[in-house]
Amino acid sequence: MNIHTRVKSRRTEHHLGAERDHFDKQQLSSISKAINNTETPVKEKHARRIILGTHREKGAYTFWSYAQGFPLGTSSILSWKFCHVLHKIMRDGHRNVLQDCMRHHGSLAEYGKLWSHLHDKYGQLVALYIKLLCTKMEFHVKHTEIPPNLEVKDEVLERTAGTDINNVFQLTVEVFDYMDAELKLAETVLRQLNSAIAVTSLTSGQCRLAPLIQVVQDCSQLYHFNVKLLFKLHACLPADTLQGHRDRFREQFNSLKNFFNRAREMVYFKRLIQIPRLPDSPPNFLHAAALAKHVKPVVVIPEDDDQQDDDDDDPEPLIEVSNTPTPSLQSQPQVDIFDQAFGPPNGGFDERDLQIENLKSELELLRAELEKVKTEAQRYVTQLKSQINSLEAELEEQRMHKQRALVENEQLRMELEATRRRNAEHESLQGTFLEAERRAQATEQRYNKLKEKHTELVTSHAELLRKSADTVKMLSATQQTQEEVERTKQQLGFEVERVRQEADMKMEEQKFEMERLKRELEEKMAEVTRVKATLQSSEMTSLEMNSSMTALQAEKDRLMRSVREKEAELSSLRQEAQLQQSSLQQERERSSRELGELQGKLREKTSVEEQMKKKLSEEQFALLQGTIAEAENIIQDAVAKLDDPLHIRCTSSPDYLINRAEATLSSIDKMKKGHGDYLRNMEDAGGLLRSLTQFSHLAADTIVNGSATAHMAPTDQADRLTENCRGCATQSLQYLKELKSKNSLQRADPASVRLVVQKILHLGQELRPKGMDIRQEELGDLVDKEMAATSAAIEEAVRRIDEMMNQARKDTSGVKLEVNERILNSCTDLMKAIRMLVIASTDLQKEIVEGGRGGASIKEFYARNSRWTEGLISAAKAVGWGATELVDSADKVVLHTGKYEELIVCSHEIAASTAQLVAASKVKADRSSKRLGVLQQASRHVNEMAAKVMASTKTGQENLEDKDPMDFSGMSLIKLKKEEMESQVKVLELETQLENERLRLGELRKKHYDLAGVPMEQVSERNGDTPSPVQQPRPLSMSPKPSKPPLGRKPTLSQKPNIPSKPGFK
Repeated sequence: MNIHTRVKSRRTEHHLGAERDHFDKQQLSSISKAINNTETPVKEKHARRIILGTHREKGAYTFWSYAQGFPLGTSSILSWKFCHVLHKIMRDGHRNVLQDCMRHHGSLAEYGKLWSHLHDKYGQLVALYIKLLCTKMEFHVKHTEIPPNLEVKDEVLERTAGTDINNVFQLTVEVFDYMDAELKLAETVLRQLNSAIAVTSLTSGQCRLAPLIQVVQDCSQLYHFNVKLLFKLHACLPADTLQGHRDRFREQFNSLKNFFNRAREMVYFKRLIQIPRLPDSPPNFLHAAALAKHVKPVVVIPEDDDQQDDDDDDPEPLIEVSNTPTPSLQSQPQVDIFDQAFGPPNGGFDERDLQIENLKSELELLRAELEKVKTEAQRYVTQLKSQINSLEAELEEQRMHKQRALVENEQLRMELEATRRRNAEHESLQGTFLEAERRAQATEQRYNKLKEKHTELVTSHAELLRKSADTVKMLSATQQTQEEVERTKQQLGFEVERVRQEADMKMEEQKFEMERLKRELEEKMAEVTRVKATLQSSEMTSLEMNSSMTALQAEKDRLMRSVREKEAELSSLRQEAQLQQSSLQQERERSSRELGELQGKLREKTSVEEQMKKKLSEEQFALLQGTIAEAENIIQDAVAKLDDPLHIRCTSSPDYLINRAEATLSSIDKMKKGHGDYLRNMEDAGGLLRSLTQFSHLAADTIVNGSATAHMAPTDQADRLTENCRGCATQSLQYLKELKSKNSLQRADPASVRLVVQKILHLGQELRPKGMDIRQEELGDLVDKEMAATSAAIEEAVRRIDEMMNQARKDTSGVKLEVNERILNSCTDLMKAIRMLVIASTDLQKEIVEGGRGGASIKEFYARNSRWTEGLISAAKAVGWGATELVDSADKVVLHTGKYEELIVCSHEIAASTAQLVAASKVKADRSSKRLGVLQQASRHVNEMAAKVMASTKTGQENLEDKDPMDFSGMSLIKLKKEEMESQVKVLELETQLENERLRLGELRKKHYDLAGVPMEQVSERNGDTPSPVQQPRPLSMSPKPSKPPLGRKPTLSQKPNIPSKPGFK
């Protein structure tokens, strides 16, 4: 018997090994034909064999073992087809495929990064496809309830989302990302095919379009998920919170609809897939009823049998469902190892064959017996389950009886309480006779209504309780039945699978199965015993409930008797109340006469009040007319100033005009509000009067300042500003005229006034000087940046001077070296002095900010003092620029490519820039501040060092210039006279050139101040010229020898246009 068992196991192992080899060869053939370098679409039959292989081995181990040998990093077409096949087996393969694919997630991501950096059309598609597959793996591993093919019921989606709104929100974002990856791949594929539509009929185009079938299937399900989840979010969260989700869904909806429409038009997809149609517009998530209009898109794959090529092998079943060996294996000669060693016994007849046949027959009998036992056990299980269900139903019915008895008990208690309350009311009625008469009828009516209402409520409540109990009972029974059916189905499925697996096992396992079934049967019997005991206990409980019901019924009878007694008492009280009705009637007549007298007095008082209100309304309207007349006078006076010759000399700044215009717009809003309040209550015009007074003054101020600002503006803008000022006055007077009359008071509207004032405001903003576009909140940061930039420029200048010093020592010697060292040393001293000045200015600035900002921040202080801040910025820029120019000039002088005069001018420029920085810092500094004294000392030191630079420059220039001695001893009188005349001519030429250069310098300064936005009057004041208020500034002198202005008066805005200080109204 042992020899027979070993021989049988060897033959079985040999058969299984051959079957495994055949399966591996078939899988290798299908994988190699599906994934290759040929630019053709993957054939469906090869992909189907690979998918069936995953179901046979319950995973994708064989697929990945072969796929790891593919050159995915070198062939883009092969990588594309690999991604296509992987997508198909993830969707349609065994459920364990997802876990096998996750083991290779990292390597797939690396391949995706590799192809994303290569400029290859297929490479870009492969990178997007791998990103999609990685997103798909991560999503389904995180949410295991949703399979990779996304085909689940709505209940599964609800269970996955859960009740926590945060989880629903996170799941919605993940589905959005999932959909983005799908749509990005589809859009890229279609965009590559846009240039050649006919390519879709070729194999190269079909190779790219084939994976879009799986994309369409995924997108239709993801779209449905998005709609369901967004409706659920809108039911729990406010609409504003989900605005981003709605925008993102709208974008995806448009992209998906465009993708479906374009794919539906392609001939390639028409025979392979039926693409659904999306609605014309996305669902309205703000209305919950729109969910009922949503239709789930369904993708249909037509059944189309692929025609096999001649070179393909005949398909063979991958899953063997019969124990009979295949004819091919039976036809092959089987040589037993035992026969080879010992030879066939009994002259070729083997008794083992007979034993094998006997064992097979015994196995069949045992199988039949096992099936009979299982059938019987299943029948017992079914009977026991039916008994359990019936017992549970009886138990539930007993529970309902108990609940109903409790409800009736509670009703009786409520009736008793109501009766007691009525008794208390009856006793109170007996207390006072007058109150009994007045309330008798109301008490009777209320009692009847309450009694009827009570009867209706008792009846409806009992009916509702019965319906609720029936509903709960039916729902509980239905849920239990469904759960029991589900459990039975699962148990039956497990039993069938287990029976199939155990049919091929040994006899010992069958005996073990019999014993296990017996144990289960004993457990079921024990469970039936427990259920019977429970039923007995429930019967005892029902007996107790019946006894309690009897007691409650007796209590109810007693209460009904009490109610009848109380009704008798109520009838006696009703009779007593009727006796007092006559006296109450007389009292009512007397009260009615008094009421008539009081109503007459009330009508008289009402008429007096109406007259007072009318008089008050007239007085309020008179006050309004007086205020309007005064406002018209104010505005007319402002308009008259536009044509006044004396007003032409008045000027104003655009900033002040903007301030007045904004205040006027604010007053218009207040005036409109006051107008509305007055129309609602004509007796109170206080708010309108106050707003009219404020508006008239502000409007007049805007008109006057607009005209004054126009005096300094260009001609075109000045004309427009003046015209708008006149329009403002006209519209204001028109509006005031409408307010004067009661007929037009209702339709008066200041909208036209607002429009004209807004135009004035816009023109004022256009007239603001350049450089004012810097935002106020940036000024604080800009100050620190400019001071830091100035310090950095000085550091760089010191470094360059040191380099020039070292280079001069190498290249020059003698007098030149001495002159260069003297100049560079003086420049170094000047840079050090400037550095100390910048440090002192920074310290003083910090002291000013800390002392003046109060509770505000530093940026708010800079924004509040914007003019002072802009002056600091301009001065810091000028100092940094002057230091840079000084170093450049010194470099040129040392290399003998520049002029000494450039160095002198730069020294003057630095002195002027430091003076500007000191002046800007002194404006807000405390006069007794120690840091202000340090800053002034540093400024004087800078001036001394600048003078030292100029002195060393002039001395060096004199030392290096070669002055030839003037020897006129050999010249005759005529020759000397000729030389004198030539010298005079050269002097006149040089004077003419000097005059022209000075005129050019003056024009340059004018243009500089124009660009900086500084009026010419301020330029004259800064240069020391103070023109009279009547006469215009004196033009530049045109004499042949004008006086040279000092360099200290040169504008310090040589780097960038300065932001001027705000001019006041003159």
